[in-house]
Amino acid sequence: MEKSGISRKDFLKNSGLGLASLSLIPGILQAHAVNEVEDKAIGAERSTYLLKNVLLETGFEYDGEEVVATKTGLFTVEIANGKIKKVGPNQIGAKAIDAKGMLMLPAFRDMHIHLDKTFYGDKWQAIRRRTGGVKGMIALEQQILPEMLKKSTFKAEKMIELLQSKGTSFARSHVNIEPTSKLQSLKNLQIALANKKKVFGAELVAFPQHGVFYTDSVPYLKEAAKMDIDFIGGLDPFTIDGAIEKTMDFTVQLALDHNKGIDIHLHESGESGLKTVEYLIAKVNENPILKGKTFVSHCFILGKLDKTAQEAIAEKLANAGIGINSTIPIGSLIMPIPTLMKHGVKVMTGNDSIVDHWNTFGSGSVLQKANLAAQLYGYSTEFGLSRMLKLATAGPVPLDDKGVQQWPKAGDVADLVFVDASCSAEAVSRISDVKSLIHQGNIVF
Repeated sequence: MEKSGISRKDFLKNSGLGLASLSLIPGILQAHAVNEVEDKAIGAERSTYLLKNVLLETGFEYDGEEVVATKTGLFTVEIANGKIKKVGPNQIGAKAIDAKGMLMLPAFRDMHIHLDKTFYGDKWQAIRRRTGGVKGMIALEQQILPEMLKKSTFKAEKMIELLQSKGTSFARSHVNIEPTSKLQSLKNLQIALANKKKVFGAELVAFPQHGVFYTDSVPYLKEAAKMDIDFIGGLDPFTIDGAIEKTMDFTVQLALDHNKGIDIHLHESGESGLKTVEYLIAKVNENPILKGKTFVSHCFILGKLDKTAQEAIAEKLANAGIGINSTIPIGSLIMPIPTLMKHGVKVMTGNDSIVDHWNTFGSGSVLQKANLAAQLYGYSTEFGLSRMLKLATAGPVPLDDKGVQQWPKAGDVADLVFVDASCSAEAVSRISDVKSLIHQGNIVF
């Protein structure tokens, strides 16, 4: 790689602008523009351009029935108005941005994170000793949130920049809605997202971190549901609110009334956890409009069931169109992610916390999460590793299970990440370096 005049540190400082000279873009995006006369800017102003020497996956190589390698080739990719306009033969001599043989993949998506409350961007802090379980953490939040809110917009922007540097261009963020911060945490995060709108996308979950009824978050959730949010959240209805049906009925009805999805935190790993999952399945089946729009985050109870029960609940979740968002926990609790995938349950992952009062181990990389899952569940073959990429992208992978190229296609949104790898299997196995990111056609770095 040639050295350029702007460092990744400078990118992280300025990425919210989405504008820089193409000659200063670090990594692979250094060559001259398609239109040399006026098209030197990146971001929304740069609507059409060409990428050459783009490495794409084209199929699998087999030894008998076993996938032993991934076929690739170099192509040109035309971007226009935020979408892929054309994928064609490589034009080595074209006036185009030179991808230098880097592998192009669908940009990564972090589907469970809390951008609104973090220590990231400030001095290092490890977590304190916990007391009182989740309710003890609620009491701690009530103390520290007023101070955290003072800089939450700035810190959210810093965390977005960390995610971008790891190849992520989209996140589903839970945002506190409760009597302590009221709607302020949401408003502060919306400012950060507005500042990054050209280079980062998000959907928001109105999250009653302090319980729906335990701290009477109801009026604030009702107000948030009228605002620009996408999902109604929840938290351990039995442990926190003391009633599964009352809390879940409220959550489901609020989502129905405002045409929102549902994404609840469920840490409960005993009988109440299973009853909550089963009750939610029943409610979604009663209201089919919620199918494909309902998710359970964490859902630790699934890791506590025996194999037969896991198979049965996975089938029920799939039939109800309910997805699972998991941070791929390790240790004594192993989530049955392969079983869920086998039955067609939508499984996605995220960092959850980066560094805050809950956890300090978030790296910002969902590619690392895919790598962790591959190790944890034994997906060490070329085929298995390539399938785990779907955890980093929240679904799309270049090749289907039979090795037929399904991405990229003309008309796809130009959310693209370029990594230093020969194929997606290597990218997952080695957590390959991210060299460039494009969000809806806008070159982030």
